[in-house]
Amino acid sequence: MKPKNKIFSGKTLAILTGGGDTPALNSSIEAIRNRASMLGFNVYGIRKGWKGLLGDGDIINLTNHPYDGWYGGTALSSSRTNPFPTKKNPENRVPQILKNLKRYKIDVLVSIGGDDTNGAAKKLYETEGIPVIGFPKTIDNDLRTHTIHSYNGKEIEAVLCPGFPSAVHGIMEFANRIRTTCESHQRICVLEVMGRDAGWLTGGAFFGGAEISIVPEVHITKERKEVFFEKVKEAYLSSPKKAIVVAVSEGVRWYDKIKDKVDVVYASSEVDEYGHPRFGGISGIIASEITQKLGIEARAQITGYYPRSGRCHEYDRKLTVTLADKVADLLLREEYGQMPVMNKIVNHIELEEYNTATIDMGSIGNRPLQEVYYDPDKFSFTESYHHFLSHILEKPEINEFKYDFPVVIPQ
Repeated sequence: MKPKNKIFSGKTLAILTGGGDTPALNSSIEAIRNRASMLGFNVYGIRKGWKGLLGDGDIINLTNHPYDGWYGGTALSSSRTNPFPTKKNPENRVPQILKNLKRYKIDVLVSIGGDDTNGAAKKLYETEGIPVIGFPKTIDNDLRTHTIHSYNGKEIEAVLCPGFPSAVHGIMEFANRIRTTCESHQRICVLEVMGRDAGWLTGGAFFGGAEISIVPEVHITKERKEVFFEKVKEAYLSSPKKAIVVAVSEGVRWYDKIKDKVDVVYASSEVDEYGHPRFGGISGIIASEITQKLGIEARAQITGYYPRSGRCHEYDRKLTVTLADKVADLLLREEYGQMPVMNKIVNHIELEEYNTATIDMGSIGNRPLQEVYYDPDKFSFTESYHHFLSHILEKPEINEFKYDFPVVIPQ
């Protein structure tokens, strides 16, 4: 006898997005919604992250409605709201969340976010028994997904998160495009890229042709700073067009002569509810010091929110769909407190459910750029990182004016 209803008919699944946005969030929401609907769930969207479960709640119905997963950002909106007490907000808002989950009859919660958002979800699962499934998200690509990158017979623990492929594609193109203006003025461009504690995204500029890179994982001490200036000078003088791109992560630890210490540059001293201050401005300091030290004109360019913006990249699109397939598997087995991940770095065509795995949300944590991917002596990403990115991106043709004119010598 055929069953009359789908497996989870009468049940409700809700999705929320927290933290910084990425171009792959709507794709993630759509893919999860489609698979949950197929299993019989009514699917709700919680607006503004955990904030949408406070007060009277802010919930929308995603069931049987069109959804544009290619459009970047999140139609559910986002926030950095923390349901648990913090220094910035000592109020415990968990009772409000529990009240609204019951009020809206939400049976399963899927939290799309990084370590903070999913960490809060995991805590609610452990302390309150709320059925949750985490879904990875970050353009910084520093969420520990336990994804293996096979390179030259070695297995490297890398990271692959939805949002990163689209963002790194944007940074690659940005670095490639900005070269023309550098050449026109024979100057150095210091390109600042998002990355609080990890340099994964900055590697996109290397893929796009940047000659020198600095990442948060390698502190630029007083001594290392002098070596950096020498490398910059060497790269500039050896450049046929007398123009280079220097890519730096926003979270670079840079030696400050006045303070006599290595530190980050803060755009604001204010912190969010997870205790994170806002970084920004390191490119201006480095550009100024290059000019002062080397006498070479250098300008700063902050990429800012550019890598977070725009349409979802093709690789990201299939990545979110593949991980949503694993969410369906978790729902069928009613296995909560887990997060789907890719278990290895693969090309676009191999993004399939059989290459996925799940990890406990309590063991996510952060994963900085591996030492094998960056050479601190050359201030450059390595061939192994190039191999890692080549699974995700096609290397662009580096912008180059291919003709040199003969110099006119007066008779």
